[in-house]
This record gives sequence, structure tokens and C-alpha cells, in this order.
Amino acid sequence: MAVNVFLDANILLDYSLKREHYSEAEEVMDLVANKKVSAYITASVLHITGHWISKAYGNINTKKLLISFLADISIIDIPHEIALIALHSKIDDIEDALQYYTAIHHKLDYFISRDKKLQKDSISILPVYTPKEFIAQLY
Repeated sequence: MAVNVFLDANILLDYSLKREHYSEAEEVMDLVANKKVSAYITASVLHITGHWISKAYGNINTKKLLISFLADISIIDIPHEIALIALHSKIDDIEDALQYYTAIHHKLDYFISRDKKLQKDSISILPVYTPKEFIAQLY
């Protein structure tokens, strides 16, 4: 059975910028690159990631990196009615709410993020796992 995951911006940033949780993010990205899981993001995640990576690597290198991500990661969008549901949800962080409900709308299996508040606010239909928890769940 194919596993479909949403990658939060913090996972892409940990991986790209080699931040503290790089090795965990790398494990997830290896699964994506090796087609063991199908990964999805929104255009907003692409924008956020691009913004922060460009500060470290400049625009030319950032564009190359984002293009390489998009070879393995698909962009999904949020319909108007789902945006309204997200904004009425119990998730206070607007960006998190929009990303999370977009993933639910597209019937993804897991939401991968290091955001503990989002994990606490998630609902049973779409679990939020850290990369480490996700890897443990797979094996």
C-alpha cells in the first residue's frame, strides 16, 4: 500500500539547511527520493522554504534546490470550502490550520512535522508525526 505524507516546511528546512534535526529529515527525504512514500506540500510550504533557504544559499541555488524537491514532491492546493473549515478549526496557527486541512482534504495518511502544538491539536483522521515517529511507524 502506498503511503502518502504531507511534509511541513520545518522538515524541508531541517534537511536543506542541515539544522539540528537534519538526520531525521534526511531519513524522510530518502524515503521520498526512493519512492517508498509519496510526499506532498502546498505552494505555501514551497514559498516559506524558498524564503528561508534563499537567505542561506542565494536565489540561484535556492531555485535549483526547490526544483530538485519538486522532482519527488507534488504540490497540492486547498479549495475555498476547506480553507473556511481550517479557519474555523481549533488550530490557532493559521498557516498550520490551512496546511493540515489541505492534507486532510487530499486524504493523506500522515502529516510530518516537528510542531508539537500542531501534533496536540491534530485529529485522529490525520496523525501528525515527527520524522522520528514516522520512521518508527513504518518499521
